[in-house]
Amino acid sequence: MKIIKKFETYAWSWTGDVLPFVAMLMLICCDMGVLTIAKAAMNSGLGSISYVVYHNAFGTLILLPFYILHLFRNAGRPRLTFHILFRLFILGLLGLCLFQVLVYIGVNYSSPTLSSAITNLIPGNTFLIAAVFRMDRIDTRSLSSLARLLGTIIAICGAMVCTFYQGPQILQTTPSPDSPNQVLLSQPSNWVFGGLIIFIAGIFRSMYYVLQTATAREYHDQQTIVFFYCLFGTIQCIALSPFLEPDPKAWVVEPGIRLTAVVLGAVYSTAFHSSIVTWCLRKKGPVFVTMFSPFSIVTALILGVTFLGDSLHLGSIIGATIITAGFYSVMWGQVKEKKNSPEMIGEDSAVIDECGLSDENAPLLP
Repeated sequence: MKIIKKFETYAWSWTGDVLPFVAMLMLICCDMGVLTIAKAAMNSGLGSISYVVYHNAFGTLILLPFYILHLFRNAGRPRLTFHILFRLFILGLLGLCLFQVLVYIGVNYSSPTLSSAITNLIPGNTFLIAAVFRMDRIDTRSLSSLARLLGTIIAICGAMVCTFYQGPQILQTTPSPDSPNQVLLSQPSNWVFGGLIIFIAGIFRSMYYVLQTATAREYHDQQTIVFFYCLFGTIQCIALSPFLEPDPKAWVVEPGIRLTAVVLGAVYSTAFHSSIVTWCLRKKGPVFVTMFSPFSIVTALILGVTFLGDSLHLGSIIGATIITAGFYSVMWGQVKEKKNSPEMIGEDSAVIDECGLSDENAPLLP
């Protein structure tokens, strides 16, 4: 009777319970949709480096007027020193330039499905790197700490299965040769090389989260951090681009799928994605936001098979399942650790705690 009464007294709230759930599911679908369109643009001849440069340059231009308005409205903001600027330069290098360049190179060689699977390793990698820098600890006597460590190992094993074992083909769509969507189809891929590149990109992203946490503690103006992070990362991408993408044809943005990918990616990630994530964080917290990340694997798989003609292999399903199990093990240990020891890293350091999602502009996926 007590259980029934408690259940009856709990009233579901549309804005507090239903809407955040729907928003996060839509966000995952949109994330994978944008990534699928970017992959289609690369299949049509747009270079992966070109996409990263155009995408981030356009996104930085969108942020510029908002940052100028922020400067006028916040006269008492912290002083921006050379030390902080150098930190932001390194953040741009790790979290934007190296991460995005390597991820999109990896996607170009493999698929959005593999990218979405391997990037779910980031929470575990972040935990290990934070432990190395003594911003977190591994206590073998603690069940939560062991769950995080074991979950990281399980997720890495799943990523190895995804990368090195494709297995028999289960499903593939085969459009007719005269199909208008023929240009979207995935090109022959180097699955293993692409997977390794994406894994290395995830290591850089984890390093970014650790450094970003330390920077956010020292400098509390979040909008300044985000703007200069994007600005420096874009400049670094432009500086590297002639060496990584010398083919002039790969820089041509023709009307159609190439232009759509660049504009949609910049506008969506700058405006809509960050706004939805911030709202869901405020309503439900970082654990709720993070728990949806593995659903990106399923979404990417469906979109890849449907629109890119990707093959569905047994290895992808097994590896993705293992990664998801490891991911939730890390998240369970993370939540348990916070309940038992809230001062573990500091009350203002949810960036590491929940794979960076307390950073209002940190994407679920690249």
